[in-house]
Amino acid sequence: MQGLIQVAGIIDQAEADMIVEEGADWLGFALRLPAKNEDLSEADAAAIVEAIQPKNKGVIITYLTDAAEIKEFCAQIGVDAIQLHGDVTPAELGRLRSIAPDLYVLKSLVVKSDNIDELARIVEDSAEWVDMFITDTFNPATGAKGATGLVHDWGISAELVNLSPRPLMLAGGLNPENVAEAIDQVRPAAVDAHTGLEGPDRRKDRLKVRKFVRESRLAFARIAGDTGQVRAS
Repeated sequence: MQGLIQVAGIIDQAEADMIVEEGADWLGFALRLPAKNEDLSEADAAAIVEAIQPKNKGVIITYLTDAAEIKEFCAQIGVDAIQLHGDVTPAELGRLRSIAPDLYVLKSLVVKSDNIDELARIVEDSAEWVDMFITDTFNPATGAKGATGLVHDWGISAELVNLSPRPLMLAGGLNPENVAEAIDQVRPAAVDAHTGLEGPDRRKDRLKVRKFVRESRLAFARIAGDTGQVRAS
């Protein structure tokens, strides 16, 4: 899984096709959010997922917290990967693993200015039930826990990489200009970008996606020391 690139916030089939063409591995679909401000309908997301898989993986990004509802929703959309940003308890993560053992589970670690101890406890308590963690940035002005466009202290994410028994995906304010430095500093297994790849119209910009993928691949190759190890499966 080392060297994986995800682009999140897919809004339609045309955007998904472009992102696939430019070489990203996983595409993230933000659905069932607290503010109900999804970029596309669940039916449209399911159609796009069907079109891009199995070569590329569709990932639901959501705040759902109930294991049964998560399993049902993944089946409805047709994905086998879920990114959980809600306050899911370790017990519920364990329940999800028991009822959906083949579901790939990413659990968010929302970085604030002074919460490394809290994040370390989350890792310790939930790693048994999680396949990958994803760090993102908290926005104190809005309370948002993702898609903030803000960069957090990469030193915290690097510390989490070192202490976590699971791989880590780095997110939070990444863009084509800073992703290489972020990978060099944090040494994550994967990276994710959303708002940093958008143009003024809030659609993903092809040139930004292209450069983000290129810079990420080169940086992953540097930290791996072997380009043959960095292409995600």
